[in-house]
Amino acid sequence: MKRALYLSLFCLQLFIQAHAQELKYAAGQNQWNGDSLGNHRAVVQVEQAAGAAKATIDWRRRDHHTDSEIIVVDGQTTQRILNVKAENISRESGDIFFEPVSGPGKYYIYYLPYKVNGRSNYPTATYLKRTETATEVWKQNIASKSVAARVTMLESVNAINSFYPMEVIAKASEVSQLAAAHASKRYLVFPEDRMHPIKMTDDLPQRWILTGAATDFKAEVSPGENFSFQLGIYPLKADLKNITVRFNDLKNGNNSIPANAFSCLNTEGTAWDGKPLKNTVNVAKGKVQALWCLSDIPSDIPAGIYTGTVRISADNEPQYDVQLTFTVGAEKLHDKGISSPEKQTRLAWLNSTMAQDNQVISPYIPLKRNGNSIDLLGRKLIISENGLPAGIQTFFTPEMTGISKTPKNIIQAPVNFQITDATGNAEKLVAKSLKYDVETPGTVGWSATSSSQNISLDIKAHIEFDGFVAYEMKVTALQDIALSDIFMDIPMNRDAAGYMMGLNLKGGKRPATYDWKWEVATKNQDGAWIGDVNAGLNFSLRDEKYVRPLNTNFYLQKPLLLPASWGNDNKGGIRISEKGDQVLVSNYSGARTMKKGESLYYNFTLLITPFHALDTDFQWKTRFYHKYNNPDSIKATGATIVNIHHATPINPYVNYPFIEHKAMKEYIDKAHQDGLQVKIYNTIRELSNSAYELAPLRSLGHEIFSPGKGLGYAWLQEHLGDDYIAAWYVPELKDAAVVNSGMSRWHNYYVEGMNWLTQKVGIDGIYLDDVAFDRTTMKRVKRVLTQNNHPGIIDLHSANQYNKNDGFNNSANLYMEHFPYLNRLWFGEYFDYEKNSPDFFLTEVSGIPFGLMGEMLQDGGNLWRGMVYGMTNRMPWGEGDDARPIWKVWDEFGIQGSKMIGYWVKNNPVKTDNPAILATSYVKGKSVLVSVASWAEGDADFHLKIDWKALGINPAKAQIEAPDVKNFQNKSSFTKGQAIPVAKGKGWLIIISEKP
Repeated sequence: MKRALYLSLFCLQLFIQAHAQELKYAAGQNQWNGDSLGNHRAVVQVEQAAGAAKATIDWRRRDHHTDSEIIVVDGQTTQRILNVKAENISRESGDIFFEPVSGPGKYYIYYLPYKVNGRSNYPTATYLKRTETATEVWKQNIASKSVAARVTMLESVNAINSFYPMEVIAKASEVSQLAAAHASKRYLVFPEDRMHPIKMTDDLPQRWILTGAATDFKAEVSPGENFSFQLGIYPLKADLKNITVRFNDLKNGNNSIPANAFSCLNTEGTAWDGKPLKNTVNVAKGKVQALWCLSDIPSDIPAGIYTGTVRISADNEPQYDVQLTFTVGAEKLHDKGISSPEKQTRLAWLNSTMAQDNQVISPYIPLKRNGNSIDLLGRKLIISENGLPAGIQTFFTPEMTGISKTPKNIIQAPVNFQITDATGNAEKLVAKSLKYDVETPGTVGWSATSSSQNISLDIKAHIEFDGFVAYEMKVTALQDIALSDIFMDIPMNRDAAGYMMGLNLKGGKRPATYDWKWEVATKNQDGAWIGDVNAGLNFSLRDEKYVRPLNTNFYLQKPLLLPASWGNDNKGGIRISEKGDQVLVSNYSGARTMKKGESLYYNFTLLITPFHALDTDFQWKTRFYHKYNNPDSIKATGATIVNIHHATPINPYVNYPFIEHKAMKEYIDKAHQDGLQVKIYNTIRELSNSAYELAPLRSLGHEIFSPGKGLGYAWLQEHLGDDYIAAWYVPELKDAAVVNSGMSRWHNYYVEGMNWLTQKVGIDGIYLDDVAFDRTTMKRVKRVLTQNNHPGIIDLHSANQYNKNDGFNNSANLYMEHFPYLNRLWFGEYFDYEKNSPDFFLTEVSGIPFGLMGEMLQDGGNLWRGMVYGMTNRMPWGEGDDARPIWKVWDEFGIQGSKMIGYWVKNNPVKTDNPAILATSYVKGKSVLVSVASWAEGDADFHLKIDWKALGINPAKAQIEAPDVKNFQNKSSFTKGQAIPVAKGKGWLIIISEKP
């Protein structure tokens, strides 16, 4: 009986395979324009002259555009044939009648043509609907005049567009036959090798019809290899819930590959923050789910054949065992196969914990606690007995060039967290315990408990070496209670609260009073920065469900979640007011009721600014060239660092700088020989469709990629289907990207990738074009970029985020958590350097209040105003905006080693008598380079007010000269007390020195 059943199944399998024979599939070399004809065609051969030919195409399409236009082209003349008729069109096949106008020969049938609409870098492909182009006379005679046209192959415009083999669908009849052959099974498992990533979730690939469902998987592996394979899960009878994958040892005599060397990427791993990750995997009936299995083959394992099993199970379903047979070779892989990423050897990076330990990063110093006082670089945090800040101080000099012994208080009194009952009376929270739980050089953590008869407050908090402070504040009702408010007051020192940005305000002078309410659906706002140049505080209000939103064009598609605590159904808000020398920042949540045992999380974060003193010499000697070019040409400009953007020969694909890594290393080696440093574009906001790991990442659901409406460029629609957000597109390379989800294991991969590029390719840092990851990943990246004395230079560009699509956030406020690890800012597209105030320049563009310096971008910036903050534009951005003339002035003056004293410093030795015309001094010895810029409404003049004693210059011997600077100013000399004219929006570079 059993033998007869096996024989029946065997015969059935032969029947299925016989009826699923494959056509020839080929990848073209871009012989035709996919953007006009589509990316796919059938090549047919007509053997004899006739009035009509019929081609039956088993195209097995994964797309659903069965109503798409059919374009037939004569292979001899390359002309379109208009007498065409389509019949019996389905996803499986179609009959195409056409007039073979050149007689016997080759003809091309294009079946997915589209038109590209929208912006060139954010296009949408719209598939053309079928039109009637044939004459009625020709159509009437099809039946009598047609001959068979032989389909010789199906061809894609190039390799990346090919559907073969994993996107060539099985026919419904084949799937039915397969299911009948396994009628006793609840679900099927298709073991699949790593070189054929599973890409479809709604269809079985024809490949599986040909190979059949298997109960074994065989592979050849190497000692020390990161080996991966897949298990394709296909439920036949019902949805599968809570799929688990368990491995046992693979054995060869006394040797084995242990079970703990295996894992399933889809069900378990290590999260971006280093914590264990468990995922629930469910698969609906008729859907396909790829389970990617990782194998860390021991490096010392003897060669031989190792066997074992992997067991798949699901809730209330029978187990399914797949036998594994690994033939281990003799040659050990010393790099774990990382140099061959097309073999999915880097999937193990997704579970990396590299650089997670919070080790101190230069220039920061270890934290030092003395009682309840914690010292860090240039700052101090003092903790109250209730766990909240009692004092916050900075020690940076007004010039931001060093650290003094005299503190500047950021807050005037302890932070006050208060709970008031329905009558407005404060709950008398009594602090019971304050203890320090964590004390390492990088982190000091503490906990505290306070309670009243009605409420308990449990605090867990920590500070890190860069000035980041995180509070988790759990408010629990000890009995049912009605409350009029739960609020937190931050009483800031007015002298440390002159400027503000955030909460729907552009950077500038802080208003005397201000009220703000939550609007998370349209506003990426949950806090602000308030401060001065050498002292400030950034704060953000959150709860335990906080998730980092998307940014840079995509905020509205994944906005902030309203904190249940602070937001309180939009009753909460922030109120700022002045009283004497105090600025009170009151963060309130409004009236509410709480049930006994109910808890709310009033979490918040702080960033104590500045992060470090200015490194002005780095600004003067480090000169960026932001374009791919020959290293010799770049060196000739005087630049010292080249940023290699994507869409370049050595870094072609957005945020995936691994494919041309050999060419990249050759370029970097040559640049290093020329004394140049090289940084590459690589961020996480989106990922190229050329990434080898795209299919495995998609198998993780929404962990790596954000959900969305799909669409975008044709490749995305044809190979991803739906449920994604289309991102940046490079027309020249047809490089199409999709938006990442935010915080995910892709950050682990990113850190490992940065480490590999630093150690193996020799990059000197990275260029960030906006940031889609948090400070944890930024710290990890900085650690791997700077290890072993690598320079690890990071510069950040941002387009102005203060707009509708970005939720009206301020770029500097949005990215402030990353500032401790940056070397330079480049803010950026859509920043208006002409119409904005000096306070906007200072707070949102310059980086100076945070210990950074920057450059300008939009329209070349304003060179006169920029120099007041030590900024130029960046090479090469046109002759009129060329930075080299200013670099020349720097060098001739000898600006390296000078002391920068900005107009914002009270004792600036050189001022003007016009409040709309500002001056910054670069003092070196007995000479000073004075940068003057005008914000006057029209042409104006000014007088220099010079503190000769502070400069150490004898006024009787002084000379005041403006050097000739191309496209900036003509050479001029001035006398003491002379009125100096300045054109609207411009300024001067003036050198004051003693005559020899």
